[in-house]
Amino acid sequence: MSGSRIVSLGHYQPSRVLTNAELAGIIDTNDAWIQDRVGIAERRVAENETVADMATFAAEKALANSGLNAADIDSVFVATCSSADRCPNVASRVSARLGINAPGAVDVNTACSGFCYGLALADHAIRAGASRNALVIGSEKLTDLTDWTDRRTAIIFADGAGAAVVSASDEPAVGPVVWGSAPERGDSIVIEGWRPYIQQEGQAVFRWATTALTQHAKLACERAGVATTDLAAFVAHQANSRIIDGIAKRLDLGPDTVIAKDITESGNTSAASIPLALSKLVEKRAVPSGAPVLLFGFGGGLTYAGQVVRCP
Repeated sequence: MSGSRIVSLGHYQPSRVLTNAELAGIIDTNDAWIQDRVGIAERRVAENETVADMATFAAEKALANSGLNAADIDSVFVATCSSADRCPNVASRVSARLGINAPGAVDVNTACSGFCYGLALADHAIRAGASRNALVIGSEKLTDLTDWTDRRTAIIFADGAGAAVVSASDEPAVGPVVWGSAPERGDSIVIEGWRPYIQQEGQAVFRWATTALTQHAKLACERAGVATTDLAAFVAHQANSRIIDGIAKRLDLGPDTVIAKDITESGNTSAASIPLALSKLVEKRAVPSGAPVLLFGFGGGLTYAGQVVRCP
């Protein structure tokens, strides 16, 4: 096959909603400050679900929307940086729960850019003939790693999962990936130690994201042969509404381009944020089938990855 395409999407969010007003009762903050600072009104918190649970629920929905079943899947890629278990990996657990027989099962940890990395790996495996139908999942339980006394991070992070079924295609509908990192700045976002909390240098990450990343997002469009003005949607990692707006402005998007802002109701879900936001846009029919969509993830590492896909 000459390429791959996203066949379907699915997402899952825990039922527990944590509002800004509730956070104001825990730490020194308020709704107006949070919304002005990061653009978040509420976020979801997993109380009993694990990373593997949420990944499975999202994958089940993606499979149900695809017309395929577990027997058709031959590889599973799960992007996560928050799984409590190191072995077996999340991909193996999801595969077992879904009844997938003998798949390639890979966990990807590039933090917030993880879904785009996983999508690229699935695309490459399909192009190389090592896979035909893949599940690519982003799933995070970041509230397990949140210090609820630190208002710099407590207001941001949340839980959820998004998944895509990716299949071989005669016409490539997943564009060439642009990926990379700035490892010399890796200490800007860390989750270190045995029982860690997320720590980040917010201003440093903001400056890096809004100044250094636009060129890579534009390159992803160039490699796909799509002008930024022709994009139907821009789905960035839902890190901060001001970062999303900053990158979008520099991309010179068309007036009708849909800019995903799921961060308002979902918070920052790291590797889950892009498939979660894209799945919601497709569910709402906000983007026409077959239209070009730029996905672009960035975060801990500091890593980044992006590609243009055709909307399923």
